[in-house]
Amino acid sequence: MKNLQHYVMISVLFLSPLFYSFSIYAKSINNQTVPIIEQQKIEQINININQSSAEDLARNLNGIGLNKAKKIVEYREKFGPFVSIEQLKEVSGIGQSILDANVGKLIL
Repeated sequence: MKNLQHYVMISVLFLSPLFYSFSIYAKSINNQTVPIIEQQKIEQINININQSSAEDLARNLNGIGLNKAKKIVEYREKFGPFVSIEQLKEVSGIGQSILDANVGKLIL
């Protein structure tokens, strides 16, 4: 077991105007533990539910596939623009868990 390496990663996401992820790795090489700390800027993606295409919705939202995304667009075309994020729950197949999974991403 030459050069056996073990990795332990702890990631912390700090919510602020700019999102940052700090990862702390403990790397074991030849019985020595070497901590490695990395900082990465995470780009926040905002999805406008009144303007995004079905493809954009499906690509960028958690728990939304193309079929649900098409339902969102159809609802918007039939009833007009959404006036609140909560109104998404009126679309068949969209519930609170979908909204919770996309907190901070959805805008009007």
